[in-house]
Amino acid sequence: MALAKMDKTERLLLLKFVCSFAWADLRIADSERNFVHKMVRKLKLDAAETRQVEEWLELPPRADEVDPNEIPREHRRVFLELAREMIGADGDVSEEERENLELLESLLS
Repeated sequence: MALAKMDKTERLLLLKFVCSFAWADLRIADSERNFVHKMVRKLKLDAAETRQVEEWLELPPRADEVDPNEIPREHRRVFLELAREMIGADGDVSEEERENLELLESLLS
């Protein structure tokens, strides 16, 4: 996976998108929270970055902060894969989650 090639800004952007997908059905399940925590460890975020992610788990990123045009072309596949994994993390894919993923896919293609 291209995670190792991402810089700090790209890693935080990725987790912002992941957290926004976790909030798509207006609640965060424990399994979704665990998925995010696993990503934080995998990306080796520092304390400040981790605090930011925790804030997104408490209050979703604003819609205007989650702009697919900001996703670097070379990382689009990774963003889509992790968004897909996030919506399936709780074992229940809501209509809102499915629609958000379809929208992201269309915007990134």
